[in-house]
Amino acid sequence: MGFPTVYPTGATVYNPSKAWSGYTVYQAGEEGVVLIDMNGREVHLWKGLIGFPAKALPGGYVLGSTGRRDPKFGIQDNVDLVQVDWDGNIVWRYNGYEHIEDPGYEPLWYARQHHDYQREGNPVGYYAPGLEPEVSRGKTLILAHKNVNNPAISDKQLLDDVIIEVDWEGNVKWEWKASDHFDELGFDESARNVLFRDPNTRSFGHLGGGVGDWLHINSASYVGPNRFYDEGDERFHPDNIIWDAREANIIAITDRRTGSIVWRLGPDYSLPEVKHIGWIIGQHHAHIIPKGLPGEGNLLVFDNGGWGGYGLPNPASPFGQKNAIRDHSRVLEINPVTLEIEWQYTGAEAGFSVPTDSYKFYSPYISSAQRLPNGNTLITEGSNGRLFEVTVDHEIVWEYVSPYTDRRNTNMVYRSYRLPYEWVPQLAKPEEIAIEPIHAAQFRVPGAAPKGSDSVVSVATALPFVEGAACVATSDETRRRA
Repeated sequence: MGFPTVYPTGATVYNPSKAWSGYTVYQAGEEGVVLIDMNGREVHLWKGLIGFPAKALPGGYVLGSTGRRDPKFGIQDNVDLVQVDWDGNIVWRYNGYEHIEDPGYEPLWYARQHHDYQREGNPVGYYAPGLEPEVSRGKTLILAHKNVNNPAISDKQLLDDVIIEVDWEGNVKWEWKASDHFDELGFDESARNVLFRDPNTRSFGHLGGGVGDWLHINSASYVGPNRFYDEGDERFHPDNIIWDAREANIIAITDRRTGSIVWRLGPDYSLPEVKHIGWIIGQHHAHIIPKGLPGEGNLLVFDNGGWGGYGLPNPASPFGQKNAIRDHSRVLEINPVTLEIEWQYTGAEAGFSVPTDSYKFYSPYISSAQRLPNGNTLITEGSNGRLFEVTVDHEIVWEYVSPYTDRRNTNMVYRSYRLPYEWVPQLAKPEEIAIEPIHAAQFRVPGAAPKGSDSVVSVATALPFVEGAACVATSDETRRRA
């Protein structure tokens, strides 16, 4: 399939009466972290800040990183995690997880943070009534990396995912390492064999070598207050940690007290109890919808599709790596106890022809979904830089396409978040102006001709039916031959 060379960017749809209006924060290519209003107006830019992801806090603060350095043993690791005020001043920094000595670089302390983090007071990093994150104290949950060797998994070095909790002063108060729980992850013998031979080894470019990015966890959040724990289900203790691994097609909950995995979805979606869900592949941003929001307690996840998993070889995966493949995405809301799908957004709900046009809603990597207070869902279709808000009935009531590109000339957006106007007291509430959707068939760039022809003739299409006729007359000569 080819792609157009031109498409609209900025805000393209906005229905103020149906959208949950506020500001939206996201990483704007290589410019920095940007805050936009509902009409796509850029109201603030934290230039040079890396958002992996960028998260806003009440008072006009934002969380992100000052930079990334890929040493010889790490991938996608940020040097630090910082809290920045409205004027760009760093008011909090964590960079104390590991001391790095790498040839060609100055030694430094490194956070090794990647993909996610949460500030105490809010379990998931986005607005929920009554769950405001701390801005001047409190603990921070951080998803980080550690290089390990574990012969039970592979004879290759592993880029292991670790989840730590640090206090305001930067002291590590809790740590969990994924490789310690290999036997709890549900891999069958074929998957274990594939992992042992090649645990998704990724190279380091000019530095050479490589490391096994075997799980690639991309989200980690607190379970948070929820009705299932209130009803006595200890698996959903608010302090427990829910995370997901895109390379293994796994979503799981870790018991905070014991470190054990007490709830898991995947990696095998052919089992009778989950077969109705279908395969969740390469997913991102799996979390429990916070209390106070519609759907509270349910699992919300951007099911990317694309490729992921380990197991038996097939025509698309001759060595059994990334052996589950699907060329469209889904957003799923799942009851974590009954495992029933409570709500979803797929190509069918988007109005596409299924399965032939399902690829039109497709981001094989990054991406996210946020439940909003009015029941709408903000979706980041990350690989296309498209942010859009849909109602429970799947109507698009806001849409925005990032105009910012990175060094690869893509406008990817890792994740976006909607926040209430009152979290930014530095700004007056903006004017909200409706944006009517443009009919794609009528959209033209300057200089392009409109639809329609200046020269029109009508062609007779109805011919008399003659039973047994062998041909259709098309000229005097053919009529004579007939």
